[in-house]
Amino acid sequence: MVDKPVEMLPTAREETTVLLDGGGEPTAIERTLAAVLAGVVRTEQVPVDGHFFNDLGADSLVMAHFCARVRKRADLPSVSMKDVYRHPTIRSLATALVDAPPVSRAEPAAATPAAEPVPPAAQSPPSRRQYVLCGALQLLAFLGYVYLLALGTARGYEWISAGSGALDVYLRSVLFGGVVFLALCVLPVLAKWTLVGRWKPHHIPVWSLAYVRFWIVKTLVRSDPMVLFSGSPLYLLYLRALGAKVGRGAVVLSRNVPVCTDLLTIGDGTVIRKDSFFSCYRAHAGLIQPGPVTLGRNVLVSEATVLDIGTSLGDGAQLGHASSLHRGQAVPEGEHWHGSPAQRTDVDYQVVGQLRCGAVRRATHSVVQLLLALVVYVPLAVGGASALLVEVPQLSTALEPGPAVFSDGTFYLEALAMSFVLVFGAVPAGLLVLTAVPRLLSLAITPGRTYRLYSFHFEVHRTITLLTNWKFLKRLFGDSSAIVHYLRGLGYDLSRVQQTGSNFGTEMKHETPYLSSVGRGTMIADGLSMMNADFSSTAFRVSHVSIGPRNFLGNRIAYPTRGRTGDNCLLATKVMVPVDGEVREGVGLLGSPSFEIPRSVLRDSTFDRLKGRTELRRGLAAKNRHNVGTMAWYLLTRWIYVFALTLLVTFAAELYGPLGVAGIMLADILAVLFTIAYFVLVERVVTAVRPLRPLFCSIYTPDFWQHERYWKVPSETYLKMLNGTPFKNVVWRLLGVRLGRMVFDDGCFLTERAMAAIGDGCTLNLGSVVQCHSQEDGAFKSDRITIGSGCTLGVGAFVHYGVTVGDGAVLGPDSFLMKGEVVPQEAWWGGNPARPIRPDSEGEGRPAP
Repeated sequence: MVDKPVEMLPTAREETTVLLDGGGEPTAIERTLAAVLAGVVRTEQVPVDGHFFNDLGADSLVMAHFCARVRKRADLPSVSMKDVYRHPTIRSLATALVDAPPVSRAEPAAATPAAEPVPPAAQSPPSRRQYVLCGALQLLAFLGYVYLLALGTARGYEWISAGSGALDVYLRSVLFGGVVFLALCVLPVLAKWTLVGRWKPHHIPVWSLAYVRFWIVKTLVRSDPMVLFSGSPLYLLYLRALGAKVGRGAVVLSRNVPVCTDLLTIGDGTVIRKDSFFSCYRAHAGLIQPGPVTLGRNVLVSEATVLDIGTSLGDGAQLGHASSLHRGQAVPEGEHWHGSPAQRTDVDYQVVGQLRCGAVRRATHSVVQLLLALVVYVPLAVGGASALLVEVPQLSTALEPGPAVFSDGTFYLEALAMSFVLVFGAVPAGLLVLTAVPRLLSLAITPGRTYRLYSFHFEVHRTITLLTNWKFLKRLFGDSSAIVHYLRGLGYDLSRVQQTGSNFGTEMKHETPYLSSVGRGTMIADGLSMMNADFSSTAFRVSHVSIGPRNFLGNRIAYPTRGRTGDNCLLATKVMVPVDGEVREGVGLLGSPSFEIPRSVLRDSTFDRLKGRTELRRGLAAKNRHNVGTMAWYLLTRWIYVFALTLLVTFAAELYGPLGVAGIMLADILAVLFTIAYFVLVERVVTAVRPLRPLFCSIYTPDFWQHERYWKVPSETYLKMLNGTPFKNVVWRLLGVRLGRMVFDDGCFLTERAMAAIGDGCTLNLGSVVQCHSQEDGAFKSDRITIGSGCTLGVGAFVHYGVTVGDGAVLGPDSFLMKGEVVPQEAWWGGNPARPIRPDSEGEGRPAP
């Protein structure tokens, strides 16, 4: 339950007042606004010409509280953070509010009629009985799937191990692996057509029996091996088998798999780039709402975008990176749009032309991919363990069923040694492979040259991308001085690095490291994506991506090849990096589309004294020592985990004799339960040393170093298998989240679990993030987040620290709710940065002008 009194927040009010229509005098508004701001900054008076940031020393958190207090006043028009940045004095802000034209309800996008029925005005909440029954049925479905896997494992091992010699074992592995691969590919398709048939626009109450069918299909569809073939014509065949209408020559690079595929239309020659969401459903106020997504011919959907239900792009239309279409938005034929929610622009995002790439090339590429999978990758995965057991006597003896195995101390020593080699040996082996093999492959790619898709060069590029984005080493070295040396080894151009110990986070990715450049003194938080490659439906090209010196980049930023930022810039979280206009220098950029804000404020310079040469050397040395300990923690916890899994594998062999398939099934279930329990325990141990709490400190203090340990040592990957189930709520509570009853979590990520409070019946969509911290240059800030009961966070929405969201509020898809914001009860907010929007007659939020 939420322990903060969000029920006392104001309800959303009408924005039509006499001052909105120009009836008030600027001086009257000035006096009122100045009084409100004075109360926020706790001073007697505020000069009307004083700059909020430069003169008054306010920051975005202070001004967010100011905006929240203004919105509570019925005698004042609503003020957003965007208004504050555009008009950074009381006088200019008051003048802008008075001079603003009367509110018109013109939409920023062409709206299309909603295809789905309007939900009932008062949706009855699910009962506790429905909630428990849903979880029980999901558990039964999981057990059935595990049984099938155990049955296949047992029969496959028996048959493969009966082979005589390595060649016979390999051939059996190819045959059996091919059967398993085909079964795993076909099962989701059969399940979809059997349990659902054709998807139609309607509403599915969460935790209902209809939802159980939806969840089974969604889980199977997204776990299909064909997802690994994204970007290939094989992936398009998979979507067509699920009912999607996909045209010839389309390219889908995103691994965010659509679920309600009958409602998806992709025209000929359309390109959907990576990290895009187009699921054809969303969760809203306790309902699953399938809806259409329609893309015409030759459409470009750029990287890191969100397409809500009921959206469309006409033939030849483009949607820029870090942008979104909200429900009902339709991009007309041939137009280019960007922003969140999107609006028209003249920027051309299609920078790669067309080359000849016919059906024969696509078919040949698909056949080669299948052969490689069936002849190389699948046999290694399926038959590798069997071959080791057959050919290596030591392993065969160690895992031989019988009580002597667990009573033999030598076995434990061998298991410890084997797990040690797997974990600790992965570091030097990974460094050797990743610094040598991709570098040799890169010699085949010429920057700036356009190559055909599905050619030899395309496969080389994809291999480089796959190898150099290995997450294990980035997680190990990130948030420490070691990450700089690792990225240099990969091929990054980091010039003369100014080491800070936090130059890069633990999560970043690129198309190729050899064309990635970061300037001196630049610091980058988690989630950076270097967009080194551009694509058309028939060709691709790799180009340099260069981030200037003395920059700071926030979270979840996609940086394109034509990014127009230079020296000394602050790129805020989820900002859309501009690709047109003059090069921005010495400024901050916020929002999508982006607008300028101050590069820094007084509060950000609090710890500048620690940047002196002596202080920096001393602080960096202490931080490095602590980070080495953190990396040791990380490797040690993974070693213990792999060792325990080794024991479970042996336990399965022990049980197979007396119990058969049931023994392997039991071991598989124990492995899942152990994974959850183990990493919950790891996180609890890390936080027991220094519990999470609100901070404002330098990155050279032990409080911040311990926070870095919290980010690195625990794991969050296992949580994905619990998405959409009541069991995820149980784990969230075990991790310290103050969670209400029957919360629906379809894939939300909570960065600081113990600092988040989420009320009863909330709906958290796929890709949403609740982040209780921010790092800006050398300063670290964190605070609690409180989300009231019945709230909805849209797909890809991002909630920053210090935020309070009232009961029943809605945050739209791909929105960025800035730090310190207070969202009233029942309010609709959306956009980047988020601002109040108005619900239309169908209950859908529309941006207010």
